[in-house]
Amino acid sequence: MTTVLVAVGLLLLGAGVVGYVWRRDRHRTVDEDPEAIRAARAERHRRAAERARAEHDGWNSGGHGFTG
Repeated sequence: MTTVLVAVGLLLLGAGVVGYVWRRDRHRTVDEDPEAIRAARAERHRRAAERARAEHDGWNSGGHGFTG
């Protein structure tokens, strides 16, 4: 009987945590500003482009030495 009560308690606790996270994430996506999302996405793309450019700076893509 004690094992059943512990299992039910853990199940209810897990359901509560999942429900809380689901509700929090749902409200977060509704409350976010579309302009801020766009600006953050543009910044992410800009930084990714800078990293890609830095990886290929000076060395040719065939790997045959420095071409800068």
